Amino acid sequence: RDDVVVVDFSDLLVDPIPGGDNDHSSSATNTQLQSKLIQAFGSGSLGIVAIRGVPNFLEARSKFLPMAHVLAHLPKEYLEERLADPKTLYNAGWSHGKEKLGDKPDFAKGSFYFNPLSDEPGTAELREKFPLSYPCNVWPDKDTMPNFEVGAKDLGSIMHKAVVRLALHIDALAKRERGNSYRDRLLYNSMKDTDKAKGRLLYYFPLDETAGSAEKANTENAQTSVNAEDSWIGWHNDSGFLTALAGDIFVNDETGEILDRAIIDPAAGLYAVDRGGNTVKVSIPEDCMAVQIGECTQIVTGGAVIATPHCVRGGGLAGGGLAGNGVDTDAKPAVRVARISLPCFIDTGPTFRLCLPTGCSPDQAIGSGVGSAKVPPLADRWTD
Repeated sequence: RDDVVVVDFSDLLVDPIPGGDNDHSSSATNTQLQSKLIQAFGSGSLGIVAIRGVPNFLEARSKFLPMAHVLAHLPKEYLEERLADPKTLYNAGWSHGKEKLGDKPDFAKGSFYFNPLSDEPGTAELREKFPLSYPCNVWPDKDTMPNFEVGAKDLGSIMHKAVVRLALHIDALAKRERGNSYRDRLLYNSMKDTDKAKGRLLYYFPLDETAGSAEKANTENAQTSVNAEDSWIGWHNDSGFLTALAGDIFVNDETGEILDRAIIDPAAGLYAVDRGGNTVKVSIPEDCMAVQIGECTQIVTGGAVIATPHCVRGGGLAGGGLAGNGVDTDAKPAVRVARISLPCFIDTGPTFRLCLPTGCSPDQAIGSGVGSAKVPPLADRWTD
């Protein structure tokens, strides 16, 4: 386990470029911030930074995340017929069992995808040309889930604004590493002007249930699946630019009651591979959001910052039985633990040219990444 580097949102408001839009503070603030970002994203780092003091974030998170429990327990017919969007390959609205965990249908979690920045992103022409990149939002009826749409847009927009400010300082870090070959404010302008953002409200079902649902397996096989390192989300890199993380909460699957983190299996949650190749348990402070790097940012910065391999391990109550759930003498779950989280993927539009800084070789950008058998090599999936 490693501590996540924490920066203050107020420091991100300082422009790192002399004479920039917010050049109103001493250079000492920028120097300290750049040092922290190197610690968060540089060699030997975890590849994740937490941001404290984001205006209105904690209130918006506390209102919206618990709604995932209500959503996930709506009638299956409503979820599949009213909220699922097969024409976008489930890139908008509800998705359950449509993706894969390893080589099997993924019933371990339900996802609700939405764009917090625009109900109809892009133009009509771009939506027709790139339907999977620019899906239109699908929302529950207001009578069924009042305040859900408003809560989703509020939280996602707040996280987007924080990502925009962080992007400006990642630009400065890349400029320091790549010199004039790196275009000024590349990430900042791209993240500021984009209307392509995807929030993914995740509800992780108790694993004793989902192992049987997903695999139709016997108890021995179900137990193996539950205990897997990546039993809730498999190892992967995010393919886009910057991913904002709202942290997580654990709830009683039957009642929706938020559970004290102190009683949750400490092995459950987010893991990442650090720049030294070590698997590390990631704990985002409860008063922070966080941001991790996607593969597109690794490419456009020429490897100045690199994508973060990560997964999510399942669990229940500390010291419990199957899936870490507390069990009684009849081996029945006392509390069925579910997890809720919200990553928000902030990306450019599909017409953005994904290219290296001038003079930077593909080997330099791709070779800087974390060498791990857990994630397919980027070199196999990208060509300039």
